[in-house]
Amino acid sequence: MTDLQAAAPTFGRMSKRYLAVAALAAATLLAAPLPANAAGATTLTSAAPAQPLKLRGGLTLYLPIRWKVYRVGSDWIRVVTGKCAKPEKGYGTPECDSFWVLGPKAIKQGNELFRPYDGEEPFYPATDVQLCPHNRKWGQVVGAARSKGLRQVGPGHKAAYREWKATCVSYSGGGVKSRYVQREWYLPTTKILVVDQWNTPGLADALKHADWN
Repeated sequence: MTDLQAAAPTFGRMSKRYLAVAALAAATLLAAPLPANAAGATTLTSAAPAQPLKLRGGLTLYLPIRWKVYRVGSDWIRVVTGKCAKPEKGYGTPECDSFWVLGPKAIKQGNELFRPYDGEEPFYPATDVQLCPHNRKWGQVVGAARSKGLRQVGPGHKAAYREWKATCVSYSGGGVKSRYVQREWYLPTTKILVVDQWNTPGLADALKHADWN
C-alpha cells in the first residue's frame, strides 16, 4: 500500500489484541460522561466493540467504536474522539478533539517551513503562528521536547516517541493562556506518524496492542 487506508469496521475472527483493545474501548466509554438524557440508558459489558484501522505496511490499530475516522487528504487521516466542529478540515483546524495518523506525503512537509519531518523537531507544517488546538482565540507555540524514547507499536516494532511542551498564547500580548503536550509516535521505516494534541485516553494502549500482518 502506498497510502494510508481507513478500513470499515469488521467483526469476524477476533485476535487476542482485538479483545484487549475492546476492553480498552469499554474503559474509554466508562470514563466518558454520558449526555444527561442518556444516563442509565446504556448498559456496558466487560468489553465493547473495536474497529480496525488498517494502515500502510500491514499495521492495524483497533480503536473504540465511538471514535470516527476521516480521510482528510492523501496520507492525512483524522480520528475524532470527542467534540469536533469541522472534522473534515485540514491539520491546524482548532477545536476538534482528535489525533492524526500521517503517511509519507504529510511527513515530507511536516516541519516548520515545510521541511521533512525527522523527529528532531515537532510536527509543525506551517510558517506562522497557528491557532491553539483547543481555542481559536489564541495562538500555539510548540517548544522543547520534555520526553524522548521508544514506545511499542504492536509486536516487534517500536516508534520514536516524543512529548513536546506547548502553550496557547494571546495574540495581543503573548501571555500564556493554557498549556498542553504534543505527543508523537514515529515509525521511520514504515513512514507512519501519529500526532496527538489532546492527550487522548487509550491512544497509547491502542498503539501498543496493534497488529502487523
